[in-house]
Amino acid sequence: MTASSRGVLAATFAPGETAVPSAKRFTREVMTAWAATSVLPAGEQVAGELAMQVADEPFEIVWKHFGDAVQVELKQRAAPQGDPKGPSVEVEEWGITFAGDSRVHWARLTLPGSTNQLSSEWLEESSRGPHWLGFLADASDLLAGTLDPDMVPAIIAQIVVPRLASWCAVYTSDTGMGPLRLSYLWHADEARIDGLREELAGIVVPSPVRGASTIQLADSQVLAVPLTARGRGLGVMCLGRSDRFRDEVVQFAEDISRRAALAMDNARLYAQQAAANRALQRSLLPPNEPEVPGLDYGVVYEPAGELNEVGGDFYDLFKASDESWRFAIGDVCGTGPEAAAVTGLARHTLRLLAREGYGVAAVLGRLNQAILEEGERARFLTLLHGDITPVASGLEVRLVSAGHPEALRLKPSGVVESVSTPQSLLGVFHEVVFEADTLHLDPGDVLLAVTDGVTERRSQGRLLDDDGGLAKLLAECAGLSARAVAERIRRGAADFAPEPSADDLAILVLRAR
Repeated sequence: MTASSRGVLAATFAPGETAVPSAKRFTREVMTAWAATSVLPAGEQVAGELAMQVADEPFEIVWKHFGDAVQVELKQRAAPQGDPKGPSVEVEEWGITFAGDSRVHWARLTLPGSTNQLSSEWLEESSRGPHWLGFLADASDLLAGTLDPDMVPAIIAQIVVPRLASWCAVYTSDTGMGPLRLSYLWHADEARIDGLREELAGIVVPSPVRGASTIQLADSQVLAVPLTARGRGLGVMCLGRSDRFRDEVVQFAEDISRRAALAMDNARLYAQQAAANRALQRSLLPPNEPEVPGLDYGVVYEPAGELNEVGGDFYDLFKASDESWRFAIGDVCGTGPEAAAVTGLARHTLRLLAREGYGVAAVLGRLNQAILEEGERARFLTLLHGDITPVASGLEVRLVSAGHPEALRLKPSGVVESVSTPQSLLGVFHEVVFEADTLHLDPGDVLLAVTDGVTERRSQGRLLDDDGGLAKLLAECAGLSARAVAERIRRGAADFAPEPSADDLAILVLRAR
């Protein structure tokens, strides 16, 4: 395992019934793209056997191309039970290694034949029939498998080498309109990459708005194909080989360039949207962690959506006056910009009214009216809002639960009790009067507030909070710090069901010191 890889393709999969067929399908796409069909049956068998041994959590399969061999690696943080099993088919070598906190189960297959032979044989086979349709379909699957803009150029190069050319250089611009820069370079002969990079530094790459064109470069003929999607030039794909580009190669290259450009544009749009929504998500969370006398607190916040979705859960902890602090944890119906608008309205209203001296019940009444005044844009909201006042014997707390999962108090003895009275959620009824509950937290007492991403975590028809499940989980946390309690509740919710949660999750733990 000392040679460096010439190409890498990776994908992440969920455990369960689909793990083995998904691993085999990904292997088939990789072997087809790399023109390594001679080891496809063995590769599928090995990948499937590795996937059968995974622990019950997501895992990553990585295929690496070493020129004369290909290697599959299955990476997973949790080690599966039992001893690892070797492949049932003949492999060059296999083993177990560790990289950071990940366990890597790997196997290497010898790749017969040379690059030139593979490329020539594939082109001859393609010219006799519709084999190119399968190639383009597999290329599309690989390109559609990533939403990382930096990965697309690497996938493009590994698709076309060695099938269409001896080397590939992908040029892109940061904005799709600026100067082109070399994003990825791959040569079938790894030893020639550095020299080729120097040669390419002296050529002028055609504009992506032009059609395909050829360039002469030392001992190579270069085919420059624009990467254009939705009417915008995103870059240029340059293919190089020692002999003339045949018509069918040009046809394949142009078809792949269209698919690649669309994948690149989709990845860029997704990345831009994800960045914007991450910024929006950060703006909806507390800007800092305040120091509250006599209070130890812990928070867990996990949006369940994709990177381009803004979660509907939120929390806050802030100073309201010289002698009191406020906390809030809420859940807006839905996700995305509409939910974010209500979340922003709620956070800013809570902070403004609290600093104006309004009590927790009065704050929720005014927030309810503010949400209703949004009209069709309004989303209903569950919210637990409270006031904390440090006193000599602990903490005095006044809180209101507006349709929110009940707040629980844990005593150092392990006794758990509900301390909030259910009241109407926000954004539904106009004539609502809220009343605050008052409680005292002695040193060592813990107050737990969660969103329904915890209480309604589902497994085979059961909810986590059925039969007081959350209270039982909290009772096991006696004597722990606030952060340890929050992490224990998070882990309990995660372990309750094998599949990832489809709902946002927020946990707020307040512990009197």
